[in-house]
Amino acid sequence: MEKPRLVPDTLEPAAAASESIPVVPLKHPVRLALALVLIVVAAGAAWDVAVNERYRWDVVLSYLFAPQILAGAGLTLALTVVSMTAGIALGTGLAIMRLSENPILSTISRAYIWFFRGTPLLVQLIFWYNIAALYPVIAFGLPFGGPSIVLGSANVLITPLGAALLGLSLNEAAYMAEIIRGGIRSVDKGQYDAARALGMSGTKLMNRVILPQAMRVVLPPTGNQVISMLKGTSLVSVLAISDLLYSAQIIYANNYQTIPLLIVASLWYLLMTTILSYFQNKLERRYGRGFDSAPRKNRKSRKTTTRTA
Repeated sequence: MEKPRLVPDTLEPAAAASESIPVVPLKHPVRLALALVLIVVAAGAAWDVAVNERYRWDVVLSYLFAPQILAGAGLTLALTVVSMTAGIALGTGLAIMRLSENPILSTISRAYIWFFRGTPLLVQLIFWYNIAALYPVIAFGLPFGGPSIVLGSANVLITPLGAALLGLSLNEAAYMAEIIRGGIRSVDKGQYDAARALGMSGTKLMNRVILPQAMRVVLPPTGNQVISMLKGTSLVSVLAISDLLYSAQIIYANNYQTIPLLIVASLWYLLMTTILSYFQNKLERRYGRGFDSAPRKNRKSRKTTTRTA
């Protein structure tokens, strides 16, 4: 019987030699040249903006903290918070209805989402502002001519601010319903089976198991919707509501400094969106704990020494 041949131990020196070879990063001259060109272009644009007297930076600074601008920024934030809160609450209900096995609930949810996503937000705002043309008196009661309770005149009950909140909230609910539905469907089916095996009801299952796990998927698009809502509130200026944009418009209608006042409004929008983005990232990291991939090891270049035989 033949004895097995002894394989010479050549792999270990080869591996050691490969480890001793320093890793030289690839050079990208085209990428470097393009980066330099972009830096020069950005620096030139920034210099032109800084020295161009037509921007009237003195006017911008004088109106940046004007009382009207601050009040408009506060109202913009209030519209964003209230509309997003109502939109998330209503959107959660619509998402659960959409996933329901009851065909009536599912159809109602689909129809709501179809309508409010399919019509422009500006049209919806104007519609709610002019709702008195269709329903001069707002009342609740039985259909088909049954008894009803009159609440009052539509012009009195639905003010311009109320119309703005209705339009923003109802429109946002349609988008949040689809975002939350996607988050709920991302939860593994085994979580449903495990919760049912523990005897959880449908409400406890949704509140304690499904929705907390869906937050990881729901948060990034929800943060984008919050930022979009903040900027979308500028549409309420057509209803003569003194938000940030409308306040700036009122000022430049009097002093004819259109560009400086628009810059003031833009700077405040940028500041608010930056703050919201910061908190969005904090929430994403919190709810993403345990799901992130393993951290990459820091690759550091090591000096190697030549091995002697």
